[in-house]
Amino acid sequence: MPLWELIIVLLAGVAAGTINTIVGSGSLITFPTLLFFGYPPVVANMSNNVGLLPRGLTGVHGYRRELAGQGRVLRRLLPASALGGITGALLLLVLPPQVFEVVVPLLIGIGVALVAFGPALQKRAAAAHDDVVHPARAAALPVGIFLAGVYGGYFGAAQGVILVGIMSVLMAQDLQVVNGIKNVLGLCVNTIAALVFITVAGRDIDWLVAAVIGVGTLIGGVIGARVGRRLPRPILRAIIVLIGVTAIIRMTLFA
Repeated sequence: MPLWELIIVLLAGVAAGTINTIVGSGSLITFPTLLFFGYPPVVANMSNNVGLLPRGLTGVHGYRRELAGQGRVLRRLLPASALGGITGALLLLVLPPQVFEVVVPLLIGIGVALVAFGPALQKRAAAAHDDVVHPARAAALPVGIFLAGVYGGYFGAAQGVILVGIMSVLMAQDLQVVNGIKNVLGLCVNTIAALVFITVAGRDIDWLVAAVIGVGTLIGGVIGARVGRRLPRPILRAIIVLIGVTAIIRMTLFA
């Protein structure tokens, strides 16, 4: 990897770590960056997943106060996330790479749409929210968490936005608590998917790329926690949307 390319990937990792702390969806920065430099989509996805693990650890640590007393909820939802993560990771490895190359522009489009319209959807969910957990919601919650885990294990970008959206509708929890739970579930999925990738296809992971992204996300996590919240969220979301749309155009027109 040339030095200039390494620096850009590092900066993408810093941006992803910062954005994940503020609005989530940092993979929509790092994954398209790897595609831009010509990495095969499946290799880029696996390397990006492994590289983003440090960000998950910092996210859980940063929300440790909100997670206090949520042990029962986590014990109920973590198995669904774990099973979903395994399923998604195995689908990525079992299905032909051509399937991922065809599907990933759609997945990026879903992630971009969630980033763009997520705040409005969350406001609507909050307006209709009550403090009563209805049986139908309670039954649907693990199913939704499992499906989000499948998505996260297979691709991962904007998984956090999906989890927050599901839990905002189906749980009677404060949004900050939901965000903390999301960090734990997302880390669970990413860790399990990374373990599957390392065990089954470790030689296909670009470890230098993963390490550079990991360092960048750690730096970005610190920046996001300290100063990132002062930045206008609409601008950050616009950046994510721009990069995501650029990746879709590149994959569909220049594949």
